[in-house]
Amino acid sequence: MSYQFKSVTRIMGAFTGIILMILSISLLVLSAASASMSRDRKTYIIHMDKSAMPAPFSTHHHWYMSILSSLSSPDGDAPTHLYTYNRVMDGFSGVLSQTHLDKLQKMPGHLATYLETFCHLHTTHTPKFLGLKKQAGLWPAAGFGSDVIVGVIDSGVWPESPSFKDDGMPPVPERWRGACEVGVEFNASHCNRKLIGARSFSKGLKHYGLNISTTFDYDSPRDFFGHGTHTSSTIAGSRVRNANYFGYAEGTAIGVAPMARIAMYKIGFYNDTLKAAAVDVLAGMDQAIADGVDVMSLSLGFPETTFDENPIAIGAFAALKKGIFVACSAGNSGPRPYSILNGAPWITTVAAGTVDREFAAHVTLGNEELSVLGKSVYPENLFVSREPIYFGYGNRSKEICEGNSTDPRAVAGKYIFCAFDYKGNITVSQQLKEVRRTRAAGAIISADSRQNLFPDDFDMPFVTVNLNNGELVKKYIINADNATVSIKFQITILGTKPSPQVANFSSRGPSLRSPWILKPDILAPGVDILGAWVPNRPIATVRDLGKLLTEYALKSGTSMSCPHAAGIAALLKATHREWSSAAIRSAMMTTADVLDNAYDMITDISTGAAGTPLDFGAGHINPNKAMDPGLVYDIEIQDYLNYLCAMNYTSQQIRVVTGTSNFTCEHGNLDLNYPSFIIILNNSNTASFTFKRVLTNVADTRSTYTAAVKARVGMKVTVEPATLSFAGKYSKADFNLTVNINLGNAFSPKSNFLGNFGYLTWNEVKGKHTVRSPIVAAFANNSSGVTIVENIA
Repeated sequence: MSYQFKSVTRIMGAFTGIILMILSISLLVLSAASASMSRDRKTYIIHMDKSAMPAPFSTHHHWYMSILSSLSSPDGDAPTHLYTYNRVMDGFSGVLSQTHLDKLQKMPGHLATYLETFCHLHTTHTPKFLGLKKQAGLWPAAGFGSDVIVGVIDSGVWPESPSFKDDGMPPVPERWRGACEVGVEFNASHCNRKLIGARSFSKGLKHYGLNISTTFDYDSPRDFFGHGTHTSSTIAGSRVRNANYFGYAEGTAIGVAPMARIAMYKIGFYNDTLKAAAVDVLAGMDQAIADGVDVMSLSLGFPETTFDENPIAIGAFAALKKGIFVACSAGNSGPRPYSILNGAPWITTVAAGTVDREFAAHVTLGNEELSVLGKSVYPENLFVSREPIYFGYGNRSKEICEGNSTDPRAVAGKYIFCAFDYKGNITVSQQLKEVRRTRAAGAIISADSRQNLFPDDFDMPFVTVNLNNGELVKKYIINADNATVSIKFQITILGTKPSPQVANFSSRGPSLRSPWILKPDILAPGVDILGAWVPNRPIATVRDLGKLLTEYALKSGTSMSCPHAAGIAALLKATHREWSSAAIRSAMMTTADVLDNAYDMITDISTGAAGTPLDFGAGHINPNKAMDPGLVYDIEIQDYLNYLCAMNYTSQQIRVVTGTSNFTCEHGNLDLNYPSFIIILNNSNTASFTFKRVLTNVADTRSTYTAAVKARVGMKVTVEPATLSFAGKYSKADFNLTVNINLGNAFSPKSNFLGNFGYLTWNEVKGKHTVRSPIVAAFANNSSGVTIVENIA
């Protein structure tokens, strides 16, 4: 068996890796005037047209210095040169008076001047978005993940990345049994106190006749494609200042568990595509268990099969028996229902959501007749000033930039405005294809939020604006005699609302093979995550610039959300060494947030409406709350055996999955002690089921909890008993939850297979803890045959 790594951004010849760790910059706009300067002297960034440099000058720096020396002012103050820029932009920065500035702006070659801004640098934005703080909460309680070892099953690692430096790390734990494998451009010296192990597994791939490329990969743990480097740095990357993606998301990069250790197990190699054989994946997981990892992270997936045919399900069960927490990506086949991957109940399955950060460009029409903010990740500090903009007004095909509708001669040297196609026939991707065909200078495109665009889509200068602003842009162009556009790229905005939102690509539940357990389990950041990258391979090819290299990349996918959950699991492991994997997952789920930062239900970005637990599971992960959940739903190994028995697995299948032969199926039961509840409606709009659950008190004191239920029309829920008392830490109490579903004759299986849903919450009496679980009714997938989902998460 083999699988292919696929990317939601696009298949970049192979496995590009889809996206944890986000980092960012919070812009604090301040005056750059200094007390030591004259009162009107300020710092400016000056963009120059390098082609205007007069012949006598040998370098642009000399030209800029000559310009500054030619400036004079009545008070005799001379301008001050700060930096000359040769790569990030063409121009320089300096301290100028208003008189200096007025003269400079009239000189040949001057393009634009921007007043300096100062930034207040934060850590990687994802930890901040998750609420992690240096002085309080889970980070200090866990020692930032101190001495927890995370095994990453992925495409390898780029060990020279600053994210894997080991400054300040204590010695490697004595219990570690791993190794740093020698291979092509990789040796033992590449490991350190942060990256404590690295191995590669390719025998299955080679036996299949797929030799590892010597041009596009390394027969060693070294990463060529970037995916494993990105996920590893998200989990436990060291602190790196001034990380950014071509000026976007600038700040200090740091992993979720920055003091945890990383061990890489490379299983993905390039041939005609990036592939990994099942035997290699199992070998990697097997070695990780033998080496002594505490957490395992797998941002990849096989087609959904029975668990005995799924190497990840098998390897994860073996890890479970050793107390190793396993997090897996949910897949990138959303928003289709029943598209979830890695749905085994002993795996924590992670969906992907947005964060409160956007990348933008400032668009000005004409002589500031209209200014709007749009979305863009164009990777050049390009200054667009008063360029002509074309709109095919009066011809609907040209207005919406339909394929082959525009004469390239009509748009030569111009920007194009593409109106939104309200009929839904033309997507942004199709419009971009038409703009590229015409070789226009760039584009302004009106788009709704459901249109997926990723950083590598920005291979030319363009900006998307929302529908309201799109109408304003269109109105301006129609009414202007000579419409022009100016654009300022490389803007990062924090605090955007609403967030999180469920990403369009994130796979949805229920689970095809195991629908009796609600999946996904949890939502975590997975859109435009900044993480470490490989500097040997171009991250993007941009028109007029060529191929671009970077040490940090923005990536999206459940591949990026999974390592967030793995990093949080590492923190919880460090804080609660005695917790089982099920207890850790329960703590994550029952404390998750179901409201966004605008205090509304988390939105499904594919519909623009409120999402459901089939989209985001129990909610968005909240690490500080998960540290102290009050109660947990724990699960024993025998419970999983009983579950497999109830699924009608044969003795052989159960043995393959669990490695256990000493069992009986007399207590088969589909009702696991899971922190969520789901009823599957099979050719019926009515159903009734009584779930049995046991809660364990993990707080240090005795406590009492009362049940509260929120249910929608058509769902009736009763809890017996409605009050639970716990005598002390680790004491247990059980309850029954009976769900009656009657959706009426008007309901039938919809496109998302959702019937309805509600929540059960246990509230601590005179205490702070709330323990919430989703309750879902979903229609069975009765389509003929088995849906096969191939995906790299």
